[in-house]
Amino acid sequence: MAIKGVLFDFSGTLFRIESTESWLRAVVTEAGLALSQEELVHTAERLESAGALAGGALPTAPMSDELATLWAVRDRSSEAHRAAFTGLSRQVPLPDPRLHDALYDRHMTPDAWRPYPDTIEVLRSLRERGVAVGVVSNIGWDLRPVFHEHGVAPYVDTFVLSYEHGIQKPDTRLFALACDALGLAPQDTLMVGDDRHADGGAADLGCTVHFVDHRPVSERPDGLRPVLDLIG
Repeated sequence: MAIKGVLFDFSGTLFRIESTESWLRAVVTEAGLALSQEELVHTAERLESAGALAGGALPTAPMSDELATLWAVRDRSSEAHRAAFTGLSRQVPLPDPRLHDALYDRHMTPDAWRPYPDTIEVLRSLRERGVAVGVVSNIGWDLRPVFHEHGVAPYVDTFVLSYEHGIQKPDTRLFALACDALGLAPQDTLMVGDDRHADGGAADLGCTVHFVDHRPVSERPDGLRPVLDLIG
C-alpha cells in the first residue's frame, strides 16, 4: 500500500536542541552573570545528569518520588512540563534561583534549536510528491514558532502536540488525531521518530514506523533521506 502521509517527531528527529553547555551559557550571559569556564562546564554536566534540558539527555541522577511521578506525565500539560523540568534543574545549585525558570524559557526559543541538515530538503521533497506531512510531538509548549523561524513551517500540514490534547505518545489516540487531521488512514501513514517506545506506539494503530538516531546535528547529515525511499 502506498504511503500518502508522513508523521514526524520533533526533537531528535527534525530538530535538535543545543548542547547543555550552550544552553547554560546563553542564559548566564543574558542575566549578566559571570561563571568561569570550569564552573560553566561543571554546572552544565550536573544539569545534563539531572536531565534538566528538555530535548537533551534523559535523567541519570536520582529523583524524588514526587518528581518521578511528575516526570511520567510531563508532556500532558504545559504546567506539568515546566514543573518537571524546572524541578530537575533545581536539583543543581545556580548563582541565581531565577536562572531555573530562565533556562526553561530559553529552551522554548527558536535560537535553542537547529534543524537537521536534511530536514528542509526531505520535507520539501515530500511536498513536491504530494505527500501530506504532520508533526506529532510529546511536548509542553508550542513549537510552531521554531518551525516558522527556521523556514520549515510551510512544509507541515498539521501539528499534533501532546500538551494540547492531554495525551502523550505512545498512546495511539495522539497518532489517530494526526491521521484524522491529514484525512488519512493509519495504514496509509508512515511515522518517523527517534524514540522506539514513544514513537513506536504508532505501529499499534496500524502505521508503518521508521526510526532515526537521536544524534547531534553535525553527526547526522542525512538520517532523514531514507524516508524518501520508503515513500517510493
